[in-house]
Amino acid sequence: MLEQRIQQHFFESADLLYQVAETLSRPIADAAQVVVASITGGGKVLLVGQGPWLGLAQAFATQLTGRFERERPGLAALALGDAGLMSLPALDEPAQARQLQALGAPGDVLIALGAVATPVLVAAVQAAHGRDMTVLAFTGRANGAQALRLAETDVHIAVPHERTARILELHLLALHAICDAVDLQLMGEQDE
Repeated sequence: MLEQRIQQHFFESADLLYQVAETLSRPIADAAQVVVASITGGGKVLLVGQGPWLGLAQAFATQLTGRFERERPGLAALALGDAGLMSLPALDEPAQARQLQALGAPGDVLIALGAVATPVLVAAVQAAHGRDMTVLAFTGRANGAQALRLAETDVHIAVPHERTARILELHLLALHAICDAVDLQLMGEQDE
């Protein structure tokens, strides 16, 4: 019985992958183009995530500043959410929005990660727009674009699923696809 339940997780994940591969490939490609344009234009990638999405933000920033699957120069990326800043009681807005106001610049990119459009993500998107940044929003429902008040130049990658685990899995895969696309565009095909 337990093994069947575990197998069901694999089947559900695989089914979702097949269902969204075609529809998500365009926004993921658009997101990769935005990242490349920002980096080649001297910009940086700033990331915001809550809960398990903070871990995704940190992993993606590490893959850009370090490496993904092959060696290349480090790219400017930073996951926001300094623990000291978040513990300050006097802040009247989410700490990540405050960091975006301090660190964001025109031409930079914000990657906002979460299953739903939380107040923290909404504030981060507003702060990014206030700094003339492009936003790449990763959510779990198509209505995230309205809740986040995305601009026409922003990119929305919405996983059409209700389960947090499936949304998180797809966001990780999308970020890996973006890393691969960035490496391809900056360095060309890898020699075998």
